[in-house]
Amino acid sequence: MKRKFVILDRDGTIITERNYLSHHNQVELISNAAIGLKKLRELGFGLLVVTNQAGVGRGYFNLDDLKLIHKRMLDLLAAEGVILDGIYFCPHKAEDNCHCRKPKLGLIEQALKDHDFNPQESFVIGDKAIDIELGQKMGATTFLVRTGYGTMVEKENIVNPDFVVDDLYSAVNTILKTHTNDELYSHG
Repeated sequence: MKRKFVILDRDGTIITERNYLSHHNQVELISNAAIGLKKLRELGFGLLVVTNQAGVGRGYFNLDDLKLIHKRMLDLLAAEGVILDGIYFCPHKAEDNCHCRKPKLGLIEQALKDHDFNPQESFVIGDKAIDIELGQKMGATTFLVRTGYGTMVEKENIVNPDFVVDDLYSAVNTILKTHTNDELYSHG
C-alpha cells in the first residue's frame, strides 16, 4: 500500500511570497499553513515541497543561502509539529530549459524514486499557473491558493485547477472533506 502525497509549492503557498527570497531572516509562514500541514501529517499524508528557485541561476543568492532558507522554513514548521518528507528544487532560470523546472516533471520523477507514490492519487497545491500545470501533467488533483500570486492567476483564468481556495489551510480542509481516512493509502 502506497501512502498518498501532497506536493506543495513553497513561496506564496507555505511561506510568504517575497520577490526572489534570498535571506533566511525573510522566511515567514503563511497564517494557518502549519496547522493545515500538521492535519495532513497526522492523517498519514506524505508532504513534499517542489519549488523553482531561479534566483540561484540568476545569481541573486547561492545554494548555501537556499539551504539556510530551507532550514529556517523547516525549523518554523517543526516548531508547529510539522515534518516534511522532502524538498525538491530547480536552481535554473526559465531560459535554461532544464528538465527539473516546473511545470516539467523532473523534480516529480526524483520524488517518485525517493518515495514511491502514485502521482494520480496525489494533490498539488500552489499559487502559480506552473503549479497547476505540473499537477495536471501528473494526473493529480490540483488546488490554486489565493495567497502569493494566486489571486492574480485566478483573475487571468489561464489554468483550470480542480479547486480554487483561499489558502493552504482551506486546501487541506477540502482534501479532508473529499477523502476519507480509508482512502489515504492506495493499492499499488
